[in-house]
Amino acid sequence: MLAFHQQDLAALAARDRLRTLQPRLAVDLASNDYLGLAASPRLAAAVTDAIARGVPVGAGGSRLLHGNHPEHEALEAEAAAFLGPESCLFFSSGYAANVALLATLPQPADVIVHDALIHASAREGLRLARAPAIEVPHNDAAAVEVAIRNWRAAGNTGTPWIAVESLYSMDGDTAPLADLSAIAERHDAMLLVDEAHATGVFGARGQGLATPSPRTITLHTCGKALGCEGALVAGPTVMRDFLVNRGRGFIFSTAPSPLMASAVREALRILRDEPERRAALHTRIASAGRLFAPHGATPTGTPIMPLILGDDGTTMRTAAALQAHGFDIRGIRPPTVPAGTARLRLSITLNVRDEDLAALATLLPQVLP
Repeated sequence: MLAFHQQDLAALAARDRLRTLQPRLAVDLASNDYLGLAASPRLAAAVTDAIARGVPVGAGGSRLLHGNHPEHEALEAEAAAFLGPESCLFFSSGYAANVALLATLPQPADVIVHDALIHASAREGLRLARAPAIEVPHNDAAAVEVAIRNWRAAGNTGTPWIAVESLYSMDGDTAPLADLSAIAERHDAMLLVDEAHATGVFGARGQGLATPSPRTITLHTCGKALGCEGALVAGPTVMRDFLVNRGRGFIFSTAPSPLMASAVREALRILRDEPERRAALHTRIASAGRLFAPHGATPTGTPIMPLILGDDGTTMRTAAALQAHGFDIRGIRPPTVPAGTARLRLSITLNVRDEDLAALATLLPQVLP
């Protein structure tokens, strides 16, 4: 029974790529809870208050059936006002939202030009998309424009869709959004920006790195800096209406928990009310960069600092050595990252103290190969 599956798992183990679930450790250098909101007393109080108001845990059905709750609509209205576009739509996860966007919005006569390092969820959307896709080198705006020009020169008249992340989850670098926005204007294109790791961290209010525009659609996950769950897709009202009518991932899914919608509303208010959280995070990011750069980490100015070791086995043994000292640092291997670039992903959050960072800087030279 399941012989293929057993053999595949054994092959992964032989290549140091077998994944297992591990418990959390004391010092959080692995999560995406950048602002430390997941355990926020304000979020807990918001959920408690929502329960007292009669907000249910479960939606009971899809949004188009019985599942559309006033908390969903209140969240979407508040999120649109906070993020800046005309409208928002709440999804159960960033993965589901990315798949729905790319599988639904681009049409057969269109083309999707996407960054080589775009997230796995976007790639799943590309697999289901009705439009052809063109991959371009990472963060190469000129290559995006060349791809669109060549596509137009071949006689195509549809809409180009440019799909990128604003902040890449494994490298910690940011996309050239100003250049990409200008390209979208020149070529009558749409820009899809996954703001998963930038929401809450960047922007005047924590709204992310993209500038609102009729040509820009953004995705904001709620399970990272917002400390909750789900995702918000933000853009023109016609985008929202089209996803409600044509987005199978939205239409045929049970609606997200109304209770979680209440929590996300409060998380957005925390971003508005407590800008000192972002300031403290950026101070900690700068400190971590100074401490870890001498040991091979790449300071990015973002919460994500890769320390590339290359070999899968070496990476996982190093991660295990750090975990043995209580540091929750995870090794990242292919296919999540390109072959030969296995790495430690250092994630800087407000859950880690300055003294923890200093202790890690002392430990690194003892365990690095």
